[in-house]
Amino acid sequence: MKTEPFTFPGHDGGTLAGRLDLPEGAVRATAIFAHCFTCTKNILPARRIAARLAEAGIAVLRFDFTGLGDSEGAFGETTFASNISDLEAAAAALAERDLAPSLMIGHSLGGTAVLKAAARLDGVRAVVTLGSPAAPDHVARNFACRLEEIEENGVAEVDLGGRKFNISKDFLDDIQSQDLNAAIHDLGAALLVMHAPRDMVVGIDNAAEIFKAARHPKSFITLGDADHMISRAEDAEYAATVIAAWSGRYLGLDLAAPATSAMPAPAKPAPEGTVRVREIDPEGFTQSVANGPWHGFIGDEPEDVGGANKGPNPYALLKAALGTCTSMTMRMYARVKKWPVSGISVDVTHRKEPDEDGAKDDRGRPLKVDIFTRRITLEGDLDDDQRSRLLEIADRCPVHLTLHRASRIETEVAG
Repeated sequence: MKTEPFTFPGHDGGTLAGRLDLPEGAVRATAIFAHCFTCTKNILPARRIAARLAEAGIAVLRFDFTGLGDSEGAFGETTFASNISDLEAAAAALAERDLAPSLMIGHSLGGTAVLKAAARLDGVRAVVTLGSPAAPDHVARNFACRLEEIEENGVAEVDLGGRKFNISKDFLDDIQSQDLNAAIHDLGAALLVMHAPRDMVVGIDNAAEIFKAARHPKSFITLGDADHMISRAEDAEYAATVIAAWSGRYLGLDLAAPATSAMPAPAKPAPEGTVRVREIDPEGFTQSVANGPWHGFIGDEPEDVGGANKGPNPYALLKAALGTCTSMTMRMYARVKKWPVSGISVDVTHRKEPDEDGAKDDRGRPLKVDIFTRRITLEGDLDDDQRSRLLEIADRCPVHLTLHRASRIETEVAG
């Protein structure tokens, strides 16, 4: 798993700090993890779940809500509604990187917020709650003895898990006004409810209410004797494993296939017949590539030239085009001839050499010629004539012809 900082503006414009956990191979889908009330992005369940999902090819953004952890802002000025807005801001920031979320996961009050946010976000196909209350005003039980003071003074300092937080009357009014039943009923996504029967902070009856309000497809998984914080490593690991397996079904992922073999549909597809390249990192060279509506991948440069090495560089993509076209063209010919070709591989290298005629460009510099070298391996019981003919056919591949001939590139400015 690769992890990188991920910051974005929250509901009030302040910078929210997150961590984007990425798979080693292609990104098959993207998830957002919402932490519990007054927690941070680094709680054990968040880290375990992110790691397990990354193994399955799912990128995970876990971030600190406004005023918590490393995020800017004043926690005492936040509300449940502002948490929803922070989640929407996170989804928008991911979409800007062509990583629009299709899975949302929330722990405790974070799960309640996810239920509300997911119903308002297009593209979310699966939602998971962990020990979540069925209504946001459930958290008021954590500071019930200070409710009167909050009502009278507009704010009060409360002790939550040994830490001091300011809770405002606006926060109380907001959580008391929220009704989640409609949002859960109209979720429009598969739902997995995970809860521990012995949860002493949020009772199991909350899971029953959420499950009853939701429409199918919906699932319930018990967390056994786990505590509310899922603080034991084995419980967090179990939750992570179940979520990875469950989400694969509803996100349409083949988890039996290696993550590195997947090329997911792009989050922002291009029209069919168009390859759209969009810059991801203005400080580096990382680019998202959408091959029409069907395939998405990353292009980049090596670290030694200022890139992040998250994908092949442009010349590598060009070599890949030549190699794949060569192999496909020979395969089509062998198939028509019914020749016993059991395997084809093509190694392509590239170099530049000075023009033999000593030609120079318009600035007086020596021109260089691009030289692509193909090393073709043909497997199967083929005679010499068949091998020679297939090598001739390799030169007929369309990409070979394009590179061999002079091409014309036309450029238009859009907007």
